[in-house]
Amino acid sequence: MEHHYGSLYWPTTWHKHEAYAPLRQNLRKEVAIIGGGMSGSICAHTLLEAGLSVVMLERDEISGGSTSANTGLLQYANDIMLHELGEQIGTKDAVAFYSSCRMAVHQLRELASRLPKEVEFVDRSSFYYASTNEDVAKLQREYEMLKAHDFDVEYWSETKIREQFPFSKPAALVMHGDAEVNPYRFVRTIADDCVRQGMEVYEQTEVVTHKSEAGIHTLTTADGYTIEADHVIYAIGYEPEELRGQLIKADINRSYAAVTAPQPSLEAWHGRYMIWETQRPYLYMRTTEDGRIVVGGLDEEQAEPLADDDARHKRIDKLEKSIRSMFPMLDQPVEFEWSAAFGESRDNLPFIGKDPAWDGVYYCLGYGGNGTVYSMLAAGIIRDLIQGQDPHPVARIVRLDRPSLAEV
Repeated sequence: MEHHYGSLYWPTTWHKHEAYAPLRQNLRKEVAIIGGGMSGSICAHTLLEAGLSVVMLERDEISGGSTSANTGLLQYANDIMLHELGEQIGTKDAVAFYSSCRMAVHQLRELASRLPKEVEFVDRSSFYYASTNEDVAKLQREYEMLKAHDFDVEYWSETKIREQFPFSKPAALVMHGDAEVNPYRFVRTIADDCVRQGMEVYEQTEVVTHKSEAGIHTLTTADGYTIEADHVIYAIGYEPEELRGQLIKADINRSYAAVTAPQPSLEAWHGRYMIWETQRPYLYMRTTEDGRIVVGGLDEEQAEPLADDDARHKRIDKLEKSIRSMFPMLDQPVEFEWSAAFGESRDNLPFIGKDPAWDGVYYCLGYGGNGTVYSMLAAGIIRDLIQGQDPHPVARIVRLDRPSLAEV
């Protein structure tokens, strides 16, 4: 299916990137990764640093799928609040999951600092506001839960919000330790760095069959070449039809995003915090290195992104009005806009780990609003599984046959 329609912003920020040839030979590697987006590239880099021989196979272009439509917010808080997740899977496991997401943001920060090119990684705090007065009690409960477990969070009253921003909201949480990134530059730079270290990357290389015998997996491409590997990782984004029925409890929806022209001044935007809200589906906003505003939301329960230009522009107009309602002085127009596919699991957790019925096969699928954070988390979990190390603290929480999926 098509991942997005419209005019994407991130690919315009980096025109001179490496192009990788299609596979034109048979290969033998320890690990084959199918997918060259955020999940595949981070996983490849992590496994390469662990000393494994890796090949990454991309059907189209590196970072050309859902990565190009990613809005680059890196947050440890999830679409489901910590106290709500605690009710679903237990407080201990919920806190472990949130803590692992916070660590993943830190690991992304470290990875960005080691890359040879600038990827516009910037530390940011997140401003999570109550959309209505009815949500204030829920936000207060979330604050108490986060604070009790040593997360760096502040509770802001309506008065405090008015003092810092040109708008008013009933209450908000300010969460520290998050970040933002240019997702396109990030993935491209990771892939280039992997190649610099000796890894092989092939674009325009579609895997059409996957068989195994005696512990060896054989992938065959559309052009008839084969890759033998001890381990195969599916990092294929929001394409459940590729998973042969494994992910029966995930929903593919569509969302919308827009990017304005650079604003003359962002002085009114306190701390250039990343902004989102308690309402579902939620509105979110961030800024870019050159002073643009990225705004997104208006999720719809349709799998295909919206191709109709007129209909899409009506949604984008709503997003643009949302900026004006909060920041009337930021009046530069929208220059880029798109509709994109967006995957969500039905228990609000990503799908990470080994195939329950197929040895040596793993999934790195960051379904949900924290896809990049989940990708970093997945890389460590899968590395530990492949190397036979002690299980990652949250590996059982996100595995494909986890108990929480049985109840949804």
